Amino acid sequence: MKFFKLRKFRHEEDGAVTVDWVVLTAAVVGLGAAALTLVRNSTAGLTTKIGTYLDGASVKSTF
Repeated sequence: MKFFKLRKFRHEEDGAVTVDWVVLTAAVVGLGAAALTLVRNSTAGLTTKIGTYLDGASVKSTF
């Protein structure tokens, strides 16, 4: 009595497709995280510059 059929396991492809999707999903999530980090670092410097400029600006209240 065989508990594990090696021949059937070798020819089945369902597990391989699942692994492919997991790897692709992990790659997309990793690229998204990298892009978020780059955007966050760039916008931090830009918001500091904008804040400095607005602090020095004067507002006229008359026409």
